Amino acid sequence: MRTMTETAKKKRGMPSSFTILLALLAIVAVITVIVSGTTDAVTAATFSDFFTAPVKGFADALPVCLFVMILGGFLGMMTETGALDNGIAVLVQKLKGREIWIIPVLMCLFALGGTSYGMCEETVPFYALLAATMMAAGFDPLVGAATVLLGAGCGCLGSTVNPFAVGAAVDALSSKGIEVDQTIIIGLGFLLTVVTTLISIIFVMRYAKKVKADKGSTFLSLQEQKDAEAAHGAAAAEAAKEIKLTGRQKAVLGIFAFTFVVMIVGFIPLGDLNANVAGFFDNGVYDADGNTITQAWSAVVTGLPIGQWYFDEASTWFFVMAIVIGIVGGLSEKQIVNTFITGAADMMSVVLIIALARGISVLMAATGLDMYVLDAAAAMLRGVPSFIFAPVAFLVYFGLSFLIPSTSGMATVSMPIMGPLAAGLGFSPEVMVMIFSSAIGVVNLFTPTSGAIMGGLSLAKIEWTTWLKFAMPLIVILTLVSMVITTVACMVI
Repeated sequence: MRTMTETAKKKRGMPSSFTILLALLAIVAVITVIVSGTTDAVTAATFSDFFTAPVKGFADALPVCLFVMILGGFLGMMTETGALDNGIAVLVQKLKGREIWIIPVLMCLFALGGTSYGMCEETVPFYALLAATMMAAGFDPLVGAATVLLGAGCGCLGSTVNPFAVGAAVDALSSKGIEVDQTIIIGLGFLLTVVTTLISIIFVMRYAKKVKADKGSTFLSLQEQKDAEAAHGAAAAEAAKEIKLTGRQKAVLGIFAFTFVVMIVGFIPLGDLNANVAGFFDNGVYDADGNTITQAWSAVVTGLPIGQWYFDEASTWFFVMAIVIGIVGGLSEKQIVNTFITGAADMMSVVLIIALARGISVLMAATGLDMYVLDAAAAMLRGVPSFIFAPVAFLVYFGLSFLIPSTSGMATVSMPIMGPLAAGLGFSPEVMVMIFSSAIGVVNLFTPTSGAIMGGLSLAKIEWTTWLKFAMPLIVILTLVSMVITTVACMVI
């Protein structure tokens, strides 16, 4: 029987997220040195390239990092008012005996965010919130992390109108004179989203039921359980009590929900979707040429109307709403300032993980290794039949996604090469778009080069290696299902 000392030793031997990312950065640097000896297309990474990559990664990911820090202050304000912990407790009490249904409802909502606007980095704050919620419901933090990551991830995998995936890909194809039928993309994306989300929901619910029936069946190590208890245990403990929300706390929770709804809608390109954005979402007044006469209410706060937001606007929104929550929650001026600073500081480890993850892709781009691999992969695919082309193209994108974790970045650099290649061979460029979307979507369910994954898991107090062991069977299934759907599509469209 393993002793506690042996368990502790084993735990100390597990690499942290920082160590894993630094090791990957070193591996990429070594690969550039090796490959540079065979081609002029790749420049060997120098020691300075290696050491400055995390710093340049931070600069490249600055909008996301700032967004995460401000979210930390926002969530800290929620916790200080007591509304968040009490709200979770009341929710769990009302769902007594039916807690399991939180999972499919939330996963479908996250999938909707993923398929519509590529919800990814925006999910980071939900990891801590749902880790606490699932612990209070009798599950473990891994259920909360899986609900967020797999829900939004399956939506991104089957992107229908996601501007950062299919939008960027279609734009890249248009620049090459290739016409794209959006109906085919939306149809295939919807099919991929529904099928993969359904499979993931079943997977997570089965695990959640096992954990609730037997706490010993958790994938979490003893240290992870202790860390999770320290971070989220207060909310779980409150759920055991009869909690009633005060008037102030109800108001704060209303503002909390409103803030997230506006943030989500703010990222959706409503104008590009030909949606009616008049009234609440955009009450601006425009002349016949589209020039602004009166700014929309959201533009007064963030500088841009809802539907045109990115991370700077979202950060501004959360900063303002954090102050509003502090005032409505009855906090003093000193409490508001100190709580926001403390909450933002709590996110620093997450921010550094995101920066380090981004540094790997920065090093790849700087040395030319990303384009070298892409060109070699395109050359390999020429002249093969559809039933081979589709799965091989999927595997090519699968591999490239580790090197270029940015969905929009991948679309921008790869589609001008892969799109014309598919069209020239007589294959559907629309299917190529979905091969790209589904392959990078699967990889972004587990790749350590994704700042959203590493940052989110860090907030939930879950090691990346633990997530990998838990999710790998599902990831294999989702990979095979995605390959089958896109291959059949390539053969018939």
